[in-house]
Amino acid sequence: MITMLAASSVVNSNLACSSRISSSSDFTSGHSWRPIEAVKLTRTRAVSSIRISCAATKPAKTPAEEEWKVKRKLLAEKRVRSVDVKEALRLQKENNFVILDVRPEAEFKEAHPPAAVNVQIYRLIKEWTAWDIARRAAFAFFGIFAGTEENPEFIQSVDAKVGKDAKIIVACSTGGTLKPTQNFPDGKQSRSLIAAYLLVLNGYSNVYHLEGGLYAWFKEGLPAVDGEE
Repeated sequence: MITMLAASSVVNSNLACSSRISSSSDFTSGHSWRPIEAVKLTRTRAVSSIRISCAATKPAKTPAEEEWKVKRKLLAEKRVRSVDVKEALRLQKENNFVILDVRPEAEFKEAHPPAAVNVQIYRLIKEWTAWDIARRAAFAFFGIFAGTEENPEFIQSVDAKVGKDAKIIVACSTGGTLKPTQNFPDGKQSRSLIAAYLLVLNGYSNVYHLEGGLYAWFKEGLPAVDGEE
């Protein structure tokens, strides 16, 4: 027995389904799941097989969805530096760097560096188009009931809150890395590195990246505040 859960859409049906499903932990690595086109879980005996098919389609990929090797190459060309948390604090205090916290607003309100500016790079899914309903269904199938999507207003919000002339240190939860390691020979993508890529792609020239992320900041006992300043 096969149970079908389908989400249809008036969006171009000639395109292959490329629904994305991600959890908050996904975004620390910058990776996304793409399970919907043909997900089949086979169980033995009396347990049914489940297949999810999706007719709702997503437009061409955005810059944030570009391959990591492309992002990493541009970040290197634009000389985006990684700094540790103590260096970030010094730059903030002595050189007027802005710490741009790209985590979800709820995480920012729990705790963040003093004077940090929050512009979330991913947000909760807001709309109710056929495409959004399909993505919600996919999230729910995997037990995730607070699905997120790329924030389409990310650059505009940074422009308004910070400005292109600002010196920026981009921070997320775990930071990722541009440095090759044994496990990650090409470095490791993260929300902050995706954000840094979008910033330099849109004309920002003074962009740094927080190595170790805000996890390292809090672990080191550096200054932190909660709520909104």
